[in-house]
Amino acid sequence: MIRAELRPKGPYSLRLSGRHASDATRVVTAGTYRATVRVGDRLERVHALQRPDGRIVVAAESDAGVDHVRFALGLDDDHSEFLRRFADDPLLGESVRQLRGLRPMRTGTVAQALLRAVAGQLIQASRARQIERTIVRATTAELGGLHAPPTCADLARYSPAELARLGLGARRAGALIRLCRTLELERLKSVPTDKVVARLTRERGLGPWSVGVVCVEGLGRYEFGLYRDLGLAKLASALWGRWVEAEESDQLLRPYGEWSGLASVYLLAGYARGFVPLPLAA
Repeated sequence: MIRAELRPKGPYSLRLSGRHASDATRVVTAGTYRATVRVGDRLERVHALQRPDGRIVVAAESDAGVDHVRFALGLDDDHSEFLRRFADDPLLGESVRQLRGLRPMRTGTVAQALLRAVAGQLIQASRARQIERTIVRATTAELGGLHAPPTCADLARYSPAELARLGLGARRAGALIRLCRTLELERLKSVPTDKVVARLTRERGLGPWSVGVVCVEGLGRYEFGLYRDLGLAKLASALWGRWVEAEESDQLLRPYGEWSGLASVYLLAGYARGFVPLPLAA
């Protein structure tokens, strides 16, 4: 067993970042992180907690397990510039001040982020997470009560009809399997974000929101936002005092440029907590 102490670059709160982050592969609660990961041809368990001094203490069976925690928690991705730049932003300012340790948690594989993206299209978030859990548990091995994050190979073994029986719509299942069979998604981690976006948006069945989920949660990129997110559309409607179509809400993210992905996360979290100033009529 390996024990490592990692110091996050910039402000970081595991308790805040892990809120609602548990899934079939990990449990994140009370400032702790526990997951099953695939290392080569075997599975191993990893565990992490944050000490009062801010350090993340990791227990893993290999250096690869430690590296998984480092990436999944985003410990090396300092967002201090984002916090400085938007501290006085009319929409984001209060969220930035109140949630400064928040970073989006990453999935164990890019394939899992793609599954999350297609499962979450146009349905209730709780139902989407239920479908994701069902598919992960059906397609990957388990260790310690948690399943390994699915790879392209895991998902490509199934037909659209088989995934449809697990709850995923047939068209979305077809898009997921087609991508897993034709594109090695993990290699996208070495591809610039603009090229990733261009490649994924050419695929039938993947819209801007799905691409944003892959970028933010699968690749750990902050440059491309969660465009067309239903929560952002609701926020825009509350701000503008009228019903807003999803594509109109893209305007909310334009001021944040290369930080639009992280701005999406902060806007959604801040809106849920009442930190985004709204007109009194809203």
